[in-house]
Amino acid sequence: MTEKDDQGETRGFSPHPSPLTPHLFGKVAVLLGGKSAEREVSLKSGNAVLAALKRSGVDAHAFDPSERELGELKRDGYQRVFITLHGGQGEDGTVQGALALLGIPYTGSGVLASALAMDKWRSKLVWQAAGMPVPAYELLDAASDFAAVAVRLGLPLFVKPANEGSSVGISKVKSVADLRAAFELAARYDDLVIAEQFVGGGEYTVAILGSEVLPVIKIEPANEFYDYEAKYLRDDTRYLCPCGLSAEQESEIQRLAKQGYAIIGGAGWGRVDFLLDAAGKPYLLEANTSPGMTDHSLVPMAARAAGLSFEDLVIKVLELASAG
Repeated sequence: MTEKDDQGETRGFSPHPSPLTPHLFGKVAVLLGGKSAEREVSLKSGNAVLAALKRSGVDAHAFDPSERELGELKRDGYQRVFITLHGGQGEDGTVQGALALLGIPYTGSGVLASALAMDKWRSKLVWQAAGMPVPAYELLDAASDFAAVAVRLGLPLFVKPANEGSSVGISKVKSVADLRAAFELAARYDDLVIAEQFVGGGEYTVAILGSEVLPVIKIEPANEFYDYEAKYLRDDTRYLCPCGLSAEQESEIQRLAKQGYAIIGGAGWGRVDFLLDAAGKPYLLEANTSPGMTDHSLVPMAARAAGLSFEDLVIKVLELASAG
């Protein structure tokens, strides 16, 4: 990744936040692990955040809700929670609702935005209702006419579970003969399965931190598409920042990201992913209210391009914690 020379799109963003004195955060729990299909990624994110908080002098502790009851947070005197859970029962609003009931401030979005962002179908419905551009899509079930779906959406297309992240259960389908198998794979992870039009002009992502939008990153996977392996295991995925778009295109994507995130009620921090078509038109793909914080993750990359160290980033996210 190369860093931007011109940070015009982040005007007003301070690369050196003035955090609360660490002890004023009180005792902080880093929620990590959990029970979803993304548990291993969550453990990596959580341990990276935990280490950064400790380096910054914060009284931070790991807390795995698959091993402990959330009520122990209140009993043990935790005053803030940094959520690094990914997938179901972590970023789908359930944990957020529990923390709100406990009255403990937590990082990221509240119940509604978390649930909407996790559900790729319903977030698309909300964006469509607001006039935001999204790729064409259809819901699939076992009785679907897969050949007809392929005609309507075109090939290749993507099939994915509606309520998973990290590309779990996703397939790029190039022939009608492969559509049913792709559906069956996605259906292992969720009852709701989406077929989505292929938009082939490039994949981009925009990180949001408080009221600011960070530099756009272009993602160039070396394999077929940006799957789990490309996200977390491979070292040949390219992340370009500057992203190669014109200043006008980048500014428009940032504007759409901020607007799209606000429409679903997003708060604190997050990430919005985009696809561009061959003509350069952007389409909102999905929002992430609990982004990854591993050594391959995108928000830390964007933060670095804006002049924020990983420690600065986690402190800023923790500052933005609210009680829902």
